[in-house]
Amino acid sequence: MSPAPRPSLFARLKVWTLGHSLDPTSPQTFHNLSLIAFFAWVGLGADGLSSSSYGPEEAFRILIQHPHLGLLVALGSALTVLVISASYTHLIELFPAGGGGYLVASKLLGPKWGMVSGCALLIDYVLTITISVASGAAAIFSFLPAEWLPYKIPFAMAALCGLIILNLRGVKESVVPLVPVFLVFVATHVFAILYGMAGHLWEFPTLMRETAVETSRTYDQLGLMGVLLLLLRSYSMGAGTYTGIEAVSNGMPILREPRVQTGKRTMLYMASSLAFMVLGLMVCYVFFDVHPQDGKTLNAVFFETLTSGWSPGVSKTFVWITLFTEAAILFVAAQAGFLGGPRVLANMALDQWFPTRFTLLSDRLVSQNGVLLMGVLAGVVLLLTGASVHYLVILYSITVFITFVLSQAGLVRHWWSARTPHWKRRFLTSLTALALCSFILVVVTIMKFFEGGWITLLALLILVGLSLMAKRHYESVARTLKKMDSLVQAAQSSQGAISGIGGAPVEECKYDPKAKTAVVLVSGFDGLGLHTLFSIIRLFGGVYRNFVFLEVALIDAGTFKGEEEVEHLKKHVGAELAKYTEFTKRHGYYAEGMTILSHDPVEGSARLAPEIMERFPQSVFFMGQLVFPEESWVSRLFHNNTVFAVQRRLYHLGIPFLILPIRVKLRD
Repeated sequence: MSPAPRPSLFARLKVWTLGHSLDPTSPQTFHNLSLIAFFAWVGLGADGLSSSSYGPEEAFRILIQHPHLGLLVALGSALTVLVISASYTHLIELFPAGGGGYLVASKLLGPKWGMVSGCALLIDYVLTITISVASGAAAIFSFLPAEWLPYKIPFAMAALCGLIILNLRGVKESVVPLVPVFLVFVATHVFAILYGMAGHLWEFPTLMRETAVETSRTYDQLGLMGVLLLLLRSYSMGAGTYTGIEAVSNGMPILREPRVQTGKRTMLYMASSLAFMVLGLMVCYVFFDVHPQDGKTLNAVFFETLTSGWSPGVSKTFVWITLFTEAAILFVAAQAGFLGGPRVLANMALDQWFPTRFTLLSDRLVSQNGVLLMGVLAGVVLLLTGASVHYLVILYSITVFITFVLSQAGLVRHWWSARTPHWKRRFLTSLTALALCSFILVVVTIMKFFEGGWITLLALLILVGLSLMAKRHYESVARTLKKMDSLVQAAQSSQGAISGIGGAPVEECKYDPKAKTAVVLVSGFDGLGLHTLFSIIRLFGGVYRNFVFLEVALIDAGTFKGEEEVEHLKKHVGAELAKYTEFTKRHGYYAEGMTILSHDPVEGSARLAPEIMERFPQSVFFMGQLVFPEESWVSRLFHNNTVFAVQRRLYHLGIPFLILPIRVKLRD
């Protein structure tokens, strides 16, 4: 037996950077890739928790001349976090398999509303990655020498590339390495807030009086409407604080069983920690009279002020560790974009709002195309905005609140019509969340529109337009292919002759390994597969007496959700192949069906082909390929032309492969 060929340099480099392939058929794979509540809090909840690094700051900057009003904004922000989180906890119960904004709006409001929500969520996830990386870089460069600032953008881009590689390795491997710094972040920030508040406990009565005096003074200067507008502007500018709340419900498929309990526990961790951080930081801003300084975040100023009475060495070390872990958790928060964005993209691709290639998984069982797309788009936005956190926050909040509003509207509609047990309490929670989210969306859109918010809305309109174009194309192809499916009905109902395949049913042939064999690659018992089969018989007459129908049971984003889904896929593919073999045997041919589970149709076909050639040495492989009247970038984008990739792979194995063109004319 000859030794196995040495892997190529590229293959070895891929294994070194991304890791070995994973077995999608192993139950242990699902267990190893899923996240317990704590890891989910790190990977998904960190998006919300990390927003405490920039959300409170953006809100407080508006009130810098009236800092005591920040207490009212802080209280309102904390309550908003708890209300929205409570509503999303109910959503987790309602959609235990995953209830992100796209699926919720699609199921409860309709497919097109779901598409709008999904597009908004995709933009939000791109901006989540961008603002997290930019904020992380800003936090690190807050305590570095000013002359190092020109290197901030290259550093941010390098960090983004590192996150892309981590996420291409897999869900858990992208989260676990960052757990230690996450824990240090929580510990240092909780300590700083409690230490700062404890040292000023005696000032609370004075603070309350000063807040009342400050509010009265501001009222005299601006009037009632002026005070309200100031508070509303501050409250809305802190809208980035809430943007990670939906990540848990969207990431349900990657949570450890029992998923509902894990999701609710993760939501509790995230909501309580975020509310504490927001309220605590803004109170401390007021206590320590924090003001903006060039090149430094408000958190950096607060930590330096807090430790100013300590020994210089201890103070500098604490501030450095705190800001470093703040930067680290911001990079961790980018995980929400890398985990949630490709999943939303895959779900929308399954419904044909985007090219179906985004449903495919890599050999690490990761939505590789989605991860790369999210990373590249985040890099483009990072460069175009100069990694400006202030500008990114303006772009950031609008789209996520579109998703919030649609999700909460769907829940309100559901609870009102379903009238399930405890529906009144849940209806009121969702209604309150809808009112808060609608208010924030309107205010944020109005206030941020001319500051750059229009860019986000324009991007949303373009993405919606592309989605509608994709849907229209796939529906046109589906209407055309439906004509072929008449062959399916004829094949299932016919007991006699069918045009192109011979006369009346005859006794089936016996297995003959020396006979000419046609191996037909199919994807379900459909018109395309039958058309390919009939073409082989029509073109080659009685040359082929054996037929082998090969179908790769494709593990994609729609099926890789648990062991039950994989077992269902196996049974479904087996049943489809049985239809081919039974039909072919009725017409006097020997037929078999063979299948293999794989994440890639090319890889699966290449693995099974040598086994088929061993049993049937006189085999020729066939596959049908749709041919459009006018080849365009649209058809190339929306159809991945797997057949040509399979052909190239089998040619390298020395296996003959023929492509049968099937011409279709799209119908408007």
